[in-house]
Amino acid sequence: MRVQSLTLVAASAALIAPTTFPAAPPPTRPAPSARILLPGVPDRAGAPRADRSGVRLGPVPRLPARPSAPPSRVGPDAGAGARPRGEGSGQPVRAADLLARVRDCQPVSRGRYRTDAGAPADIPVCGTRDAVYWKADLDVDCDGRPGDRCNARTDPHFSPATAYTESDGRPLDAERLPYVVVPGPSDTWDHREDDVRGGSLAALVHGDRVRYAVVGDVGPSELIGEASYAAARSLGVPADPEGGGVASDVTYIVFKGSEVEPIEDTAAAEKAGERLARRFVDGD
Repeated sequence: MRVQSLTLVAASAALIAPTTFPAAPPPTRPAPSARILLPGVPDRAGAPRADRSGVRLGPVPRLPARPSAPPSRVGPDAGAGARPRGEGSGQPVRAADLLARVRDCQPVSRGRYRTDAGAPADIPVCGTRDAVYWKADLDVDCDGRPGDRCNARTDPHFSPATAYTESDGRPLDAERLPYVVVPGPSDTWDHREDDVRGGSLAALVHGDRVRYAVVGDVGPSELIGEASYAAARSLGVPADPEGGGVASDVTYIVFKGSEVEPIEDTAAAEKAGERLARRFVDGD
């Protein structure tokens, strides 16, 4: 979690036209004086880590979806009969194929996001008919149900809540569930308008790795580039909630209208993520 930044600069007219997907700069870390600690949690040695997520207020209400591809709702009973056209090559979707598909950017955000407080606002959210995507850093979200790795001792900014919850009403488990964090709705971008919700499927690409996750939390409305402890580990990214993560080159692709039910069903998310990624790459 990190300290929320100043208001985003106004979006330039260049955002309206397609553009080459920008590279994320190394994040600017706040000064030590900006560090925020939970009451009763002592300061710890090491580089300060910015607070991204703030207080979790619960699920963001849904809005009517924009016209898009038919919804893809995936549950534990999804099987071969539900395969869309394009699946069946027998080979996993490659990172290079997904990156080629999102090389160009048609912005759907009205402005750009920062990766960290104080960093330039230069990350647009891009979109196609079937997905929204962005390229940013990855900061580790350890919020939710406390465990051995994610708790108030390991993360000074730990919050025991997540914006979305498991089927039994408990917060998500960042240690076990790969999930991504979307920015809170704002004039810059409202994920609900692109039919992105809690449980929406996402593909994460870093290096030559492709991993699948769900949308599980909502962060500050000015910052982008965050995923759970489990998602970071799956990508081979250092998962320490305070000093881990990676400074750039993580691509987030969220498939519109998709939803895993229950949200904690990781096996269903992996299957459906591969199917939707294959469809996305093939242009179906």
